[in-house]
Amino acid sequence: MDRVTAEEIPEYPEYAERVLDVADLIPPGRVMTYGDVAEWLGDGGPRQVGRAMALYGGAVPWWRVVRSDGRLLPGHELRALDHYREEGTPLRQTGNRADGHLPRLDMRRARWDGSPAGPPDGSAEAEDRTP
Repeated sequence: MDRVTAEEIPEYPEYAERVLDVADLIPPGRVMTYGDVAEWLGDGGPRQVGRAMALYGGAVPWWRVVRSDGRLLPGHELRALDHYREEGTPLRQTGNRADGHLPRLDMRRARWDGSPAGPPDGSAEAEDRTP
């Protein structure tokens, strides 16, 4: 395997680097909203977080930073859904007329507040998912 030199490592703006660091902390099966990430950082807002994720988020678990309404990211719904199912992220089924029958995230159960996480279903049986 070839070694990557320092010149080949992409440099991200400082804010984007901080956003990506938070995305890396989110445990499998859990999510944070764009606004949650901004609040965690104490800087920027949902739009700034969304912009950073859109431009630089491909190298982190991008599917764990989501819209506050639980809708799947437009254009990436099926890829995200595969990740959610693989990780056991809580989903809510929608009616036959909603968003092409795609489920939404169950934000009440899937949302992560930054604390050491237990299982996404909220049960008392804890798994070792400490970030």
